[in-house]
Amino acid sequence: MSSVYELSIVLNLREDLSDQEEAELRWHLGLGPQPEALRIVPRFPVVVEDGSDGLIVEDDPRPLLGRHDAAVHVGGALVSALVRPEHSWNGPWALTVRQEIHPDDFDLTGELLTWLAAKADDRHRPSTGTVRVGWTRFYESDRLEPLEVRGGVVAWP
Repeated sequence: MSSVYELSIVLNLREDLSDQEEAELRWHLGLGPQPEALRIVPRFPVVVEDGSDGLIVEDDPRPLLGRHDAAVHVGGALVSALVRPEHSWNGPWALTVRQEIHPDDFDLTGELLTWLAAKADDRHRPSTGTVRVGWTRFYESDRLEPLEVRGGVVAWP
């Protein structure tokens, strides 16, 4: 049995990104190479065997929203796009993401979503302290659930 969710993000960012932020975000979206220094999500801990029946924690950076292929569980295509809109009233960046995500990745992806929420346009802020970043859907369901960042924490399903 699988525990995969569809993650859909549609955001206009109100803040321009520094060159470092843009490079790291593009890497997370599968749109560019990995930067030398990671600051948005700085650590990717993974527990592995150390060869002598013990376990150690290693850092294993990987793009969090970078798949660009057919979805295995939710149907359709997995995509990520970051573009500069033609009209300045749309903000300096428009972001659209559709990915499959497992609950094991909620923490790391949550760090990235919290960072994005801090840069989201005001139209994504229905109330103080809340930013609507997109939707989730359990792979067997046809019901979308709003995905919000509240007080700096992602409210996962």
